[in-house]
Amino acid sequence: MSRHVVVLHRWATPYALYENYIDHTVDRVSYITTPTGAAGVPSGAAAMRIVAATDDPDEAEAALRSLEIAHGGADAVIALKEDDLLVAAGLRARRGLPGWSADDLRVFRDKMAMAKAVATTGERLPAFAAVESWRDIEEFGRSHGWPVVLKPRFGSSSAGVIVVREDEPAGLDLGTRVAELGPHFVQTLATGTLLHVDGVHAEGSLPVWRVHRYLNTPLGFRSGGWVGSVEVDDPATLRLVHDHALKIVTRLARGRSTVFHLETFLSTGESGPRCTFLEVGARVGGAEIPFLWRDIHGHDLMETAFRLALGERVTPDPVDEVHAPRELGGLLLVAAPTQRPCEITAATAALGTDWAPPELYGENVVSVGDIISDADAYYEHVGGRFRFRGHDAAAIASAIDQVAVRMRLTGRPVAPSQPEGVLT
Repeated sequence: MSRHVVVLHRWATPYALYENYIDHTVDRVSYITTPTGAAGVPSGAAAMRIVAATDDPDEAEAALRSLEIAHGGADAVIALKEDDLLVAAGLRARRGLPGWSADDLRVFRDKMAMAKAVATTGERLPAFAAVESWRDIEEFGRSHGWPVVLKPRFGSSSAGVIVVREDEPAGLDLGTRVAELGPHFVQTLATGTLLHVDGVHAEGSLPVWRVHRYLNTPLGFRSGGWVGSVEVDDPATLRLVHDHALKIVTRLARGRSTVFHLETFLSTGESGPRCTFLEVGARVGGAEIPFLWRDIHGHDLMETAFRLALGERVTPDPVDEVHAPRELGGLLLVAAPTQRPCEITAATAALGTDWAPPELYGENVVSVGDIISDADAYYEHVGGRFRFRGHDAAAIASAIDQVAVRMRLTGRPVAPSQPEGVLT
C-alpha cells in the first residue's frame, strides 16, 4: 500500500539523491522546504510546501498539516540535516509515528547532554559547564584556565562559537546571545590535530568508517578563511580513533543503528597518542563528505540515513578500514568573500587550468553575478567547494593547499531578501 513519506529538506545541491532511495511513483513523497531548498526537490515529488525555515516547529507543523489534508496522513517524517532532526522528531511524536524521539536525539543535539553522556564512557573530553551569566564564564576560566570556548548548546557548523580570553570585557552580552542562539555552555580549549570521523554504527560496530585530518578549522572558516580535510591512512592512528569513536557512538546511540559525524582532537600525552572528544552528530557529515563517500568509497551515507529513518534494517558489509588498500579523499571549502548574502564580482575556478593539481576531480565554484545566499545550509552556500582523490595523503594535502592559495574571489554585500512561508 502506498505510503505518505514527508521529508524536511533545505539543500539546493544534491547532497541526498531522494529518488534513488524511495520510488516516488509508488509512494507519495512530499517535501517541506525553504525557498533556497526548493531547487533541490525531486521532480517526482507528490507535493511541496515552502516555509521560511524548516527548523521552525510551528511552520513545519502547519506545512505538514496542509500536506496531510491534500495527500493523507503521514506514515513517516524524515530529516537528514542536523538542524531539522528535533523538529522531525516532534512532528513524529504528535502523530505517534515510529522513529527516534527528541529524547533519543538530545545527546546528539544538546552539547551539554552530549558532554555528560560522553563523560560516562571514560573517554577524554574537555572540562565543561552550563553558563547563564558572564560571572559563570569567569568562574569557569579561573577554575580551569584561559582561554575557554563558549558555544550554543544546540548550534551547528560552528555558528556562535567564540574563544573567550581572560582579558575579554565583562560586557560580553551573554543575554543577547542566548536570546538569539539559545542556551550556552563553556568548555576548556582542547588542543591537538582536529579530526573528523564519518561512517555507520550498526549492531555495536562500525562496519564502514573513515577518518580525516582537518587543514585549518571550521571555526576559522566562520571567520572568512578556508577549511579542508584529508583522509588519514596511518594504521596506528586509525586503530586509536576507531576504538574512541566506537565507544562514544555506541553509548550515545544506545544500541540503535545510525550514521554519524564525530570530531575529536588527536594529541600526544605522557602515555602516548590520545583522543580528546569534541562533538558528534547522528547524521551525515556536511560539506563534500556525502560526495566523497559516493564517488570514492562507493557508499551513500545519505541513503543509509534515509533508510534507517524509514525503519529499515541497514548493515553495510564490514570493511577493514585500517589495513585495506584504498583510494583516499580530501575536500576544500573557500568562504564567501564578504558577508552573506553577497554578489560575486570576480571568481577563479581551478579545474581545467594549467595549474590544477591532478588530485582535484570535482568543484562547485560561484560565477560572476551569482548571489551567495544566507541560507541555513552554511557549508553549501560558500565561494568554492572542491573534491580531491588519490593514494597519497601528503599529495592530497598539498593539492588542497595549492587550490586554496590560488583561489580568488571578490564580492559585494547585497540586501537580504525576506523569505516568506508559502504553501504550494
